[in-house]
Amino acid sequence: MARIKLSLYLNIIIIYILYIDKNIMDLTSEQIDKILTNYKNKRLRENQYYHEVSKNNDDFKNKNRERARNHYNNGYKELRKVKYDENKETYKLKSLFRYYKKQDKIETFKEKHGEKYEKLVEIGFIKN
Repeated sequence: MARIKLSLYLNIIIIYILYIDKNIMDLTSEQIDKILTNYKNKRLRENQYYHEVSKNNDDFKNKNRERARNHYNNGYKELRKVKYDENKETYKLKSLFRYYKKQDKIETFKEKHGEKYEKLVEIGFIKN
């Protein structure tokens, strides 16, 4: 799991370099490797510092809890509810499709719920 996250971060930094630094052609492969290694080491140090120092610090815990509490109380619930209400129909369609897929009865789903199947294809949930 950690390797997947690390490779994801490495891909992100490569994309960052490609799009932000227009002089990427001027960098040698050794320089690119050095940049990636430095980034990897920085992420490892930050991760290690968090697990060994920060998360055991009471001040850090209290600040983090307060930040999370404020985020939750400052409209998070309402925003999630609004988003759910806007996409309620789509969530129900996806759930229904997953039910039929789990039962291995996709053809039955197409026959019974043709309009819903077409809508799922239209939004890109199902690839035809």
